Amino acid sequence: MTRVLITGGAGFIGSHAADALLAAGYEVRLLDNLSPQVHGPDGERPSYLNKDADLMVGDITDELAIERALRGVDKVLHLASSVGVGQSMYDIASYVRTNELGTAQLLQALSRHRVERLVVASSMSVYGEGLYRGLDHGADGAGDRSIDQLRDGDWELRDGSGRILDPVPTPESKPPCLSSIYALNKYAQERMCLITGKAYGIPTVALRFFNVFGPRQALSNPYTGVLAIFAARLLNNRPPLVFEDGLQRRDFVHVSDVARACHLALESSHASEVFNVGSGQSRTILSVAQSLAEVMGRTDIAPEITGKYRVGDIRHCFADIGKAAAGLRFAPNVAFEDGLDELAGYLADQIADDHAERAAEELSRRGLVA
Repeated sequence: MTRVLITGGAGFIGSHAADALLAAGYEVRLLDNLSPQVHGPDGERPSYLNKDADLMVGDITDELAIERALRGVDKVLHLASSVGVGQSMYDIASYVRTNELGTAQLLQALSRHRVERLVVASSMSVYGEGLYRGLDHGADGAGDRSIDQLRDGDWELRDGSGRILDPVPTPESKPPCLSSIYALNKYAQERMCLITGKAYGIPTVALRFFNVFGPRQALSNPYTGVLAIFAARLLNNRPPLVFEDGLQRRDFVHVSDVARACHLALESSHASEVFNVGSGQSRTILSVAQSLAEVMGRTDIAPEITGKYRVGDIRHCFADIGKAAAGLRFAPNVAFEDGLDELAGYLADQIADDHAERAAEELSRRGLVA
C-alpha cells in the first residue's frame, strides 16, 4: 500500500487531504507541530483528524523529526507553512524559518530518501496583483498601487492614462509580483521544490491555492482565511472588518475541492509544473461577508467597511483554472453557496476567540495599516 506523508497534516487543508487519500486507499502519515496559534494551547490531537491517519508531532525545521516521518514513505504532500500576509510583514524571521528553512530541511532529507512524487502547496499570493485588461488594450499585468493612491482611498489599479483596469482570470503564465514576505516565502517554497525535484529525479508539482474555505479552519487565528476571520467576528456578535471599500475581488474554493486537487496531483504524471487551484469565479470581499452573515442568521450585523488598507494587500486576483482542468482533470465540485451552507452548519456549535481587532492594532502600531 502506498504511504503518503502530509507535512502540516493536522491543519485545515491537511486534514481534508488526509481524508481524501485514506478514502482512496493510501496509508497516511501526518507531520505537524500543532502550533498553538492554529490548534490552541493544549497541544492535543485535533478531534477532527481521521483515526486512521498516523500523526507524528514534530516541526518541519527539525531534521530528526523529518527523518523519522519519511521512513517508509512513497509520496510527500508538503503543506507545512506559516500562513498570513499581515503577520509575515512583522514576524519575518519566524516566517522565513518555517516556510523556507523548513522546506529546505525537507528537501535535504528527500535528497537521501528518494520518493515517487512530491506535491508542494504554493499560493495565489505569488502573483501579487492578478491579471488585468486595460480599457483599450489586451490582457496585461499591473504594478503595485502607490501609497499616496491608497491614502487617497483610490483603490483601483489604473493605466498610464488614469483609466481603471479590468481584472481578468489569472493564469500560471503571469509573472510573479511578490508584495509580502509570505508571498516571497511561498514562491521560494515552490521554486526550491521544483529545482530539487528535477535535480534528484523526484517528479514535483506545485499547486497555487486561492482562497480556501470550509470546516476545520482555525477560527481563533486572526491571520487565517478571511471567511474564518469573519466567522469569528459574527460568532462573537461583532461586525466583520472589511478593508478598503470591500469591492476587492477574490476566488473562493472549497477545501474538499483543494483536497481532491492534491490527490489528483499526487497521481498525475506531470512534473516540474505549477497549477492554479481555485473555483474560477470571483467575488467581492464585501459580498462574501454579507453572504456569510446571512447563512449564519446574523443579518442584523452589517460588515464594517474600514476604509483602511494593509501593506502587502492586493486589489483583485482570481484564478484561471484551465491548465489544472487540462493537466490534472481538476474541476471544482462544490458551489460557493453550498459550501457556505455547510460552513454555517459547522459554525453552529463552534466557539471562537475573536482576535481580529488585536491583529489590526498590531499591524497599525507597526505602520502596516493606514
